Amino acid sequence: MSAILTLNAGSSSLKFSVYRAGEDPQLVGQGQVENLGDAARLLRDGADPVEIGAADHAIALGAIFEAARPWLGEGPPVGVGHRIVHGGVDFAGPERLSDDVMTLLRALEPLAPLHQPHNLAAVDAARQAFPDAVQIGCFDTAFHNGHPFVNDIFALPRRFYEEGVRRYGFHGLSYDFITGQLTRDWPELAEGRVVIAHLGNGASMCAVRNGQSVGSTMGFSALDGLPMGTRCGQLDPGVLLYLMDQGMTSKEIARLLYQESGLKGLSGMTHDMRTLLASGAPEAGQAIDYYVFRIRRELGAMAAVLGGLDAFVFTGGIGENAAEIRARVLDGMDFLGLAVDAGANISGAARISSGPVPVLVIPTDEERVIARAVSEWQRQHAM
Repeated sequence: MSAILTLNAGSSSLKFSVYRAGEDPQLVGQGQVENLGDAARLLRDGADPVEIGAADHAIALGAIFEAARPWLGEGPPVGVGHRIVHGGVDFAGPERLSDDVMTLLRALEPLAPLHQPHNLAAVDAARQAFPDAVQIGCFDTAFHNGHPFVNDIFALPRRFYEEGVRRYGFHGLSYDFITGQLTRDWPELAEGRVVIAHLGNGASMCAVRNGQSVGSTMGFSALDGLPMGTRCGQLDPGVLLYLMDQGMTSKEIARLLYQESGLKGLSGMTHDMRTLLASGAPEAGQAIDYYVFRIRRELGAMAAVLGGLDAFVFTGGIGENAAEIRARVLDGMDFLGLAVDAGANISGAARISSGPVPVLVIPTDEERVIARAVSEWQRQHAM
């Protein structure tokens, strides 16, 4: 079997999927290595966890190759696709990861210090393990490339914009998948004004017109916009100046904003929405209240960017599974044409609206977007 391997590398995890190569690649199996840098273990469909001990991305990839061997067949994958958070202004679509491209991507590490190095470490490990496989990078920023100028710029001196201080937007692979599903299943909506809410441990919202991104709640980094599992979301820059004046270092501030804030920081408990919804603690309720408030606020902003709303889509782990959050976001949104059908929402229907504007729940699949990109590259270069 000709197989495609996809890798989605984070700071402490490495997710993988194996697809049967073809025009529309078919999923064969998937899993992940978690707790990288500590007592790492490998989880795989249909198998018990495997303890692999202290491991970096290279060791994890070796474990993944062994675990995926039954799915890969007799040889290595013909292509490896990578999720890479930051593509800067240069990459508006998937790209073969040559030495020159890797040099450009390493130069972007200061713009995504908690994501980009780990993404590229997985590429290095995969290139070493599978030297004959084509390596394709798929960028979370690419979907937003080409934003209108006013959605790209900050009101700073122009030289900073030219140096790369601009709004990039993220979660692009998820938005790419969702817009593709809209085109396939709801073509009349795909041509209109759609707000997509990707709600998971990371969270953002995107304003899409005729399949093109025209606005995003995330900006220069993956911190902006909505509160997330452990990330703060939108924050007055004056708070950072205050923290610096109080003697906090840049590393301490980064840890605060990326790892100690969001739902975890607000609740003082956890970043897990399921636990918070089940808790009776007032702090848990307040964290959820703020989360819902910010989603509603950004929904209004994204509708304003679009000049109206033709559809609203929930996706991501929370968006797909937390009916209570969906209901609370939509409550009182009649002025935008949004209303929830309680029964459809609780039952997990694809369409959960009772108002004039359709509200959809669409599971996202970033790995399939990556696999399709690898397959398309191979198809074009086989001609």
